[in-house]
Amino acid sequence: MNEITRGRCVLLFGLALADCAPVAQAAAADAELRIVLGPGTAATARVETQGTIALLLPSGRQQRLDGVADADGNARLSQLDVDFDGRPELVARASVGQVNEAVAVYRFDPKQGRFVPLTLPTGSHAQCGELMGLDVDAANRTLSSSCRSGPMWYADLYRYHAGRLYLYRAERVLMLGDALEATIFVKQTADTGPMAVWSTYDPAGKVLETAISDGLVAPRNDRPLLPFSGEVVPARVPLHARPGDTSTRRYLVRGDRVELLDEQDGWVKVRYANPTRGDIVGWVNANP
Repeated sequence: MNEITRGRCVLLFGLALADCAPVAQAAAADAELRIVLGPGTAATARVETQGTIALLLPSGRQQRLDGVADADGNARLSQLDVDFDGRPELVARASVGQVNEAVAVYRFDPKQGRFVPLTLPTGSHAQCGELMGLDVDAANRTLSSSCRSGPMWYADLYRYHAGRLYLYRAERVLMLGDALEATIFVKQTADTGPMAVWSTYDPAGKVLETAISDGLVAPRNDRPLLPFSGEVVPARVPLHARPGDTSTRRYLVRGDRVELLDEQDGWVKVRYANPTRGDIVGWVNANP
């Protein structure tokens, strides 16, 4: 797996993931992996044809799992504590396409005496769809799934609630082109990626916060979202209560600095720190 470690952060296939932990070492493609499940309890796993995983369970019974496979039918196995319960899960990885990595995770269920797949929530706003390029942030009990689609890298961040995964954070790339720059100028560097709306969700899928920032840098898992800030360009810009409003008595003026919080149908939600009245939040039309 192509990764570059910088302090606590790993650049995984070109996407910066905050607060990430090193990935467990994988067994060689033809090696047998021994998974210690508890005192005196272990299972062994081996990759067979087309990524199929053959398991010898603690009971002595055998089990086969679908796994994942690259173009040659190979996969890499490792053990890693993915659900933060102190016991390792079986992790299978395989390169797909030129840059992505498919991942399958299996948890041992003591009641059933067998391994069961770790499933992602359905109907969420995740970009990768499946578990890809898995990275584990144990300190913040967060999983990251990263993938590339077209020219863009995406990261879906997951956490556990009541033993099940839920989508904790995800991004949506802005499609405003140069329209936003004519209204609010955001200073960027050659290393800045496309702007995206990052959202934080609770276990029920409710949006807790949003912020517009770098789409190629996943936010830190141990702090709130940090939005880009920009400067108002026109002499006067109407500040509306909601997207699509046609009239308002509030305005921003040239040189006002605002934080970018969200986007909807070409309208951008901003926050202006008024020196006398405190924070003022509203929407500006980036496509007037």
